[in-house]
Amino acid sequence: MLVADARRLPLPNHSIDLVVTSPPYWRKRDYGVDGQLGQEDTPADYVVALTDCLTEWQRVLTPTGSVMLNVGDNYHRRTLAGIPARIEAAAIDAGWLVRNRIIWAKTRGNPDPARDRLTSRHEYVLHLTPRHYYYDLTGYAVQYGNGANPGDVWEIPPERSLSPHLAPFPVELARRAILLSCPQSVCSKCGHVAQRITAPSGDLDPTRPQARRAMKLAADAGLTDAHFAAIRATGISDAGKAQRTQTGTGRNSADVQRLAAEAKAALGGYFREFTFGPKRTIGWTDCGHGQMRAGRVLDPFSGTGTTGVAARQLGRHYIGIDLNSNYHDLAVRRLGLDLHRAAERSTSGDSSGVPAESARPPRRNVSPPSPTSWWSAQR
Repeated sequence: MLVADARRLPLPNHSIDLVVTSPPYWRKRDYGVDGQLGQEDTPADYVVALTDCLTEWQRVLTPTGSVMLNVGDNYHRRTLAGIPARIEAAAIDAGWLVRNRIIWAKTRGNPDPARDRLTSRHEYVLHLTPRHYYYDLTGYAVQYGNGANPGDVWEIPPERSLSPHLAPFPVELARRAILLSCPQSVCSKCGHVAQRITAPSGDLDPTRPQARRAMKLAADAGLTDAHFAAIRATGISDAGKAQRTQTGTGRNSADVQRLAAEAKAALGGYFREFTFGPKRTIGWTDCGHGQMRAGRVLDPFSGTGTTGVAARQLGRHYIGIDLNSNYHDLAVRRLGLDLHRAAERSTSGDSSGVPAESARPPRRNVSPPSPTSWWSAQR
């Protein structure tokens, strides 16, 4: 944990894999700290200050790193100030890609005294990226979408908090951002990011009635993995209108066509469950250097360390920065950090100047490492 300004980070270049943060919203709360962001005179001034932050974060991000930015809007002279849209435009002008505008839909909220407008029950998570960036949609979809792309609306209730921080965001929000965009393992020598290796699977979601029925029909008919592979190879090109508009089936071998016909005769319409069945992870790419480290998550407005809680749960290294020393102390206690031991562990730094940890590299057919927590005790 560090006490510092988010616009001047005491971190080496290209040392962070993902920034997950929620900066102070414009004119929403005064945290009583000199130099704080959020008390600028106008929305335009606020966006300029936040753009300065983005420029600094770009410096510390690896080439495949990105930013998950939780932002909300505010009313000014009876109109929404348009803060998220202004941030998006400024980021695009600065060379970032806005890959997603995720809607954080709050399932509950505080009472609102307004009588001439609807109560706001959502905020945004902007995913700002370079041209090429790390993204693990497969792993995320397994947890949140039954293998399918879950979409850009996150229904997450606000967390009740007894901390003195005025606006903590939920651990679940940070968890989702990290699952999507922070690699599990990165080579500290060459920068190789371990990528998930997947293969098609006949394993369906047993919580879905259609999937349960499909699996029962397949078991009763004694269908094999070869049958499922044949179904995926032919797809739906030999059913209904697709017979007239698609020609893929005719290019499959006679054996594949025979197996697909057997499977579809047994399954009927339920063959579609296996046609678009989920993929399973069979391993991770490996550069062979044997110097893999866990992905590193930075929150430059760390508050009480919510992002750190999610990062540690997911086996990533975490560093939190806040301008308010009071929140720094709260976060240290919350995360159970011992800065003295952290400083001792950081004596053997890697070439980037960031403390290094020993961890086995991910190889094919094995899981990535679960290294110890990482942070810097620099001042």
